[in-house]
Amino acid sequence: MTWQTVSTDSTDTERLGEIFGRHIQGSQVVELRADLGGGKTTFVRGLARGLGSDATVASPTFTLGKIYKTKDLEIHHFDFYRLSEAGILEEQLEESLGADNVVTVVEWSDIVKNVLPAARLTIELRPTQNDADEREVVVDYPPESERLIKSVETDWQEVRP
Repeated sequence: MTWQTVSTDSTDTERLGEIFGRHIQGSQVVELRADLGGGKTTFVRGLARGLGSDATVASPTFTLGKIYKTKDLEIHHFDFYRLSEAGILEEQLEESLGADNVVTVVEWSDIVKNVLPAARLTIELRPTQNDADEREVVVDYPPESERLIKSVETDWQEVRP
């Protein structure tokens, strides 16, 4: 199933992430797809805030993984951009997947596709031709996430000008 919208700039992308964070549950896996500088970390910054974290969110490109804590959950944020094989990080990712108190976010997921669950959200941020800051946001989701997406869509429509 697919839901699409447009983010006009980084503030909008972060706001969309925050809305997702308000509705997402533990054990959810989010695959983020975008080019370098495409808004993935910006989205995660909003997601973390929406989940109740006051952590300073930064790209895990050089550390490969970061954990952000909220009152009830942890956000495990992985970035496999610099790796040609996942190695031990694949084991850490597998431990995160499906844990009731963990929301797992994966960037540059191609080398770990074999361990990602089919029932995940895949959020792709694509640049548009209209504006360098604008992104088409395409969310592919399994049927069991339909209620989540409907809630996000409703809240997103309320903040759109």
